[in-house]
Amino acid sequence: MTWGEDGFTSVLAASYLGLMSLAWIALCWGAGQWGRAWRLKRESRDLEDKPLVSICIPARNEARCIEDCVRAAIEQDYANFEILVVDDRSEDDTGALATRGAGGDVRFRLIRGEEPPSGWAGKAWACQRLSAESVGRLLLFIDADVCLAPWAVTAAVAEQQRRGSALLSLFGDWDLRSFWEVTVVPVVGWLIRGAVNLDEANNSNSPTAFANGQFILVERDAYLRVGGHEAVQAEVLDDVRLAQAFNTRALPCTLLHAPGAFRVRLYTSLSEIVSGYSKNLYEGMDRRLGIGCGAILFVFVGTVLPFVVLGTLVYVQAALGWHLSFFWTIWAAAICGLIVFFRWRIERMDGRSGAYAFSHLLGNLVLVWILLRAIFSLESEWKGRRFVDGKAE
Repeated sequence: MTWGEDGFTSVLAASYLGLMSLAWIALCWGAGQWGRAWRLKRESRDLEDKPLVSICIPARNEARCIEDCVRAAIEQDYANFEILVVDDRSEDDTGALATRGAGGDVRFRLIRGEEPPSGWAGKAWACQRLSAESVGRLLLFIDADVCLAPWAVTAAVAEQQRRGSALLSLFGDWDLRSFWEVTVVPVVGWLIRGAVNLDEANNSNSPTAFANGQFILVERDAYLRVGGHEAVQAEVLDDVRLAQAFNTRALPCTLLHAPGAFRVRLYTSLSEIVSGYSKNLYEGMDRRLGIGCGAILFVFVGTVLPFVVLGTLVYVQAALGWHLSFFWTIWAAAICGLIVFFRWRIERMDGRSGAYAFSHLLGNLVLVWILLRAIFSLESEWKGRRFVDGKAE
């Protein structure tokens, strides 16, 4: 059998379609299983030990969301906390809106930001300032676009105490409103989550470590032992690098899926989505060209190409009149159906309409563009700050 013969072509086609069938059946099953063994439960019991928790919020040009963020933090049912916001030299009304969100609560403090020293990323410097100004035994770092559920801190502290974690991080829910948010964010977000082996990340004997910067709860003593954010001062991916610093020093880390614990609106437009993920997606692959190209190949061959194959088969039969077995068309259509079903499962798991599943192909095309942009752009910019090769300039 040689290249070009009908039999050889059929073997190639059957091999590809068979591999895609098995892969998407496995992914459809795995989507429903992800995170089940590592899920934060809402904690209702009264905690015996209620250490002071310092909720630390770095904020730069966050007028869109900071008021809601602070208000949600104020409404925690946990009995012992303070809230600190660093207004990182914002060019908008971030500071005033943060203060308004606090509603005069005496547990709130606004800290004026300072120019980061040379070699420091802006967020890492703001977090370092927050840790120095806070007094809590536990430090909870959250992003300014995070809205905590009223029970989130109580549940996190209970889990931290139960597991003896030096660092506890959570995956929450996305707040998706625009067409592009719904189309792209779940595609990229679940690529990241799916790449994290929670069993490994929660194994103290494993070198794997991961944290989600939207919600990181740390013991102050452990945080100081690793050097605080100074240990990750130049990193654009400061959350993951901080978890790795804890792991290197044998300080136990916990990473949990926490539906309902908080919601976060990451980006509001396609340009923000592309810029934001371009900044850190390739960095999360340790800037390894092989891994980056492998991710592009995986997305294109696994998600985009089945639709190309199906469209081609339909076109050559309907428009060109080629006489091909409908068996191939039906098989390709079944794989595309599995892909849509996979996205439907994700949407339903996240509490959104399953109709968004039909945007999956478009979302993956944008993902390929983001990966290409991230790999071949040495420099990136976010909130007016430049990064070169994933490091603050």
